[in-house]
Amino acid sequence: MLQIIILAAGKGTRMKSKSAKVLHTLCDKPMIEYVIEESLKLTKSVDVILNHQFEKVKEVVSKYPVNIIKQDLENYPGTGGAVKEVEIKGDKIFVLNGDMPLIEANELKKFTDIDADIVMSVMKLKNPDGYGRVVIEDGKVKKIVEQKDANEDELKIPYVNAGVYLFKGDILKEYIPKLSNNNAQKEYYLTDIIEMAVNDGKIVKAIEVDEENFKGVNSKLDLAKAEEIMARRIREFWMKNGVIMHLPKTIFIDAYSSFEGECEIGSGCVIKNSIIIESEIRPNSVIEGAIIKNSGVGPMARIRPKSELIDTHIGNFVEVKASKLKGVKAGHLSYLGDSEIDEGTNIGAGTITCNYDGKAKYKTKIGKNVFIGSDTQLIAPVVIEDDVIIAAGTTVTKDVKKGNLAISRTPLKMVKDFYYKFFGSKS
Repeated sequence: MLQIIILAAGKGTRMKSKSAKVLHTLCDKPMIEYVIEESLKLTKSVDVILNHQFEKVKEVVSKYPVNIIKQDLENYPGTGGAVKEVEIKGDKIFVLNGDMPLIEANELKKFTDIDADIVMSVMKLKNPDGYGRVVIEDGKVKKIVEQKDANEDELKIPYVNAGVYLFKGDILKEYIPKLSNNNAQKEYYLTDIIEMAVNDGKIVKAIEVDEENFKGVNSKLDLAKAEEIMARRIREFWMKNGVIMHLPKTIFIDAYSSFEGECEIGSGCVIKNSIIIESEIRPNSVIEGAIIKNSGVGPMARIRPKSELIDTHIGNFVEVKASKLKGVKAGHLSYLGDSEIDEGTNIGAGTITCNYDGKAKYKTKIGKNVFIGSDTQLIAPVVIEDDVIIAAGTTVTKDVKKGNLAISRTPLKMVKDFYYKFFGSKS
């Protein structure tokens, strides 16, 4: 049986943040979730080691079928200390890091094809300065040497420890009890097991891994670089599944959004936590927490959470919030909030559903085949029945019955020659 241990107990001080490092997000998903999801593709036996902001991180991790362990940092600090508290159940045990959100299950499978007591990941870097070097001979790891302890030849070694290990279960059972914190930091180090195993003649092999997949996140700069990679992966996935994207590098799609059918996304769009079905999202539009089906949105429109658009056209500078629109046209410059609007209805430019009175929000219901003229205010709660015309410039303060015209305009007043009285006599 394969067992995976995810180390996620650290404070992540280099992030310079009040939030636990593993809760920082890539494409709106906490990085620890990516690591857990890839782990669960390989095995059902996943242990997650937590400590810093335990309750907050536990709340996120608990949605997954994993075993959560709180590390005793006071008595057993360090990576080796974390593993000390795990029951070793597997024949093979992966040890992963919660701050490696770009890791993929397919990459990890390659470890299991190697016959060794320990398989450790290494990266070949053009500039390994600052990293400990991994000394490899005939494919076997001889030692890990810290940069400050490396001689001139060892400093030329391009291979560095990538921080992911696959142990045979018996190896961990044998060497975990032998770990010591007799060092300057007074911590238990997992790398000490590598050294002890090599000294005892165990077979320790290295596998060269892609730096992109095994990139750790230790700062907000690392986080930004990792998010660029994850965003690219998300876009590529959906394009391979039939989504058309124009200038894809300018498009942001989060980890929770999905597309069905042949959709088209214009440049500069932001799509978060939404379902897009057979629709076109035109340039520079923002879609958040919405369902868009067989519709066109934008350019430069905003669809906010709890909105559902079906067979609808939303044009430029239109904002929709918590509304259901079916078969509606709203070409430009309108706000439609907390509303239900039925098919055949046309929303004129400058229309506003006035849904908030400073204390509570109210609903606007608009029926079928309603024509709403420009610069109309609908003071919710209000119901506009089918086959109604609302004249331009009208403020609607009460329900409008089927077939009626609603119009409210102040009579136009003309003051002769007022321009000249205000600015002076004619030139």
